[in-house]
Amino acid sequence: MAKVTFNTDLCKGCGLCVDACPKHILEIAADKINMKGHSPAQITDQSACIGCASCAVMCPDCVITVEK
Repeated sequence: MAKVTFNTDLCKGCGLCVDACPKHILEIAADKINMKGHSPAQITDQSACIGCASCAVMCPDCVITVEK
């Protein structure tokens, strides 16, 4: 199973990873604000992740790590 982690303090909530996910398991957190004042991205269902790393490739700030 793949594991996706976000450095939420650096995420600017641009949503590119959300659009890139083929499984549609990423979202922008509506209830969280990071130290830069943005709502960061988060994964909704870790067990559904296929480890394709499309989200990490699309992230302009390199805040996503995908481990298999």
